[in-house]
Amino acid sequence: MTLPPDALDALPGAMLAAQLALRDALHALGLTGEAAGQPAWPFAHRLAAEMLAIDGGHARRVALTLGCVLLAVALLAAALLVRARRVRGGLAAAALALVLLAPWPLPQLLLAPAVPTSLHRSPTGFAAEGIVRGQAVYMRLCARCHGADARGEGPDAARLPVWPPMLTGGLLWKRLDGELFWRVRHGMHGRGGERTMPGFGPVQISDAEIWQVLDYLQAHAAGRMLRESGAWEHPVRMPAAALRCRHGGLRGTHSLRAQRLQVVLPAPGAPLPPEDPRMVSVVVGGAPPSEPECEAADAHLLPALALLLGVAPAAAPGHVLLVDRAGWLRARAQPGQGGWSEDDLVCRSAPGARAQSPADGQGLDVLLRRMDADAVRLVRGGFPH
Repeated sequence: MTLPPDALDALPGAMLAAQLALRDALHALGLTGEAAGQPAWPFAHRLAAEMLAIDGGHARRVALTLGCVLLAVALLAAALLVRARRVRGGLAAAALALVLLAPWPLPQLLLAPAVPTSLHRSPTGFAAEGIVRGQAVYMRLCARCHGADARGEGPDAARLPVWPPMLTGGLLWKRLDGELFWRVRHGMHGRGGERTMPGFGPVQISDAEIWQVLDYLQAHAAGRMLRESGAWEHPVRMPAAALRCRHGGLRGTHSLRAQRLQVVLPAPGAPLPPEDPRMVSVVVGGAPPSEPECEAADAHLLPALALLLGVAPAAAPGHVLLVDRAGWLRARAQPGQGGWSEDDLVCRSAPGARAQSPADGQGLDVLLRRMDADAVRLVRGGFPH
């Protein structure tokens, strides 16, 4: 049986929503406690979405089994409403048959080991200040093993039973936020029980600082990907920060969601790009020659954007970034670049993908059309975020 692609695409989100609903219901009933300020996941395993993208046959089995179970529940509910005993028995038998004949997936593919914080979401909002503070904490506590460049080659790495992993590629997106949090707090062990990574207690690092370190690592990894491959392989949000706007005074970047942003990091002495009615212009750093539409009121935004660009803060001026209506960083113009083209779209729905949208117009007009048509979605550990 062939399932429509939309059904398979919606499956990870449905799996996550069901688990979150179960977790929150158990917590509301007082049956479970909290971990790190959020409701704890009480089971040793969780549903695994990681394998859905890897194994299409497994994804179809999961979807069909879920459909059979839901239909069986509907038949049982109908049976309770029917008075005729024969019809009631037939509906119950049909429900049982659906459950027994469903193509149940292998448990080892359906379930993954879980910890109490598995389904936790980072509460930071990917704030620029937190990214910069996380960098300082990382250098203080983590760099001796993972290295200042997060490539796993710090001065103490050779003393560990297992070399630390590289934190500069897609590893951070293959893991759930809450499971990364747990590993920082409690460390890691090998198959033989030996400690392969030390944990850090609350005296050494607070919960808030762990989330900030994870934000920094994501920003650092994204910047390295952009520098080495010319693209953000995973979507990255515009860091949250305070802005001072011509109309509206002091406000946060989140208040501009649903509008496109043109984020300008002005080079000394260079004129600002003209304001465009299709976008809100945001100037970051420097002393703009005239009152801009919006300017950064948070000194942390420039170094945070430099991390995402994969450059030193001193090399960031001259870049221009475009942010789509959903708040994702999508396009980059480098210093000295003359104009926009579709090649400047460095975050796409899939590597190398080109949206099937009308190509009328030139330069920036085409690029904005591509941004609107080629929506991206962040996936962590197989689940949409």
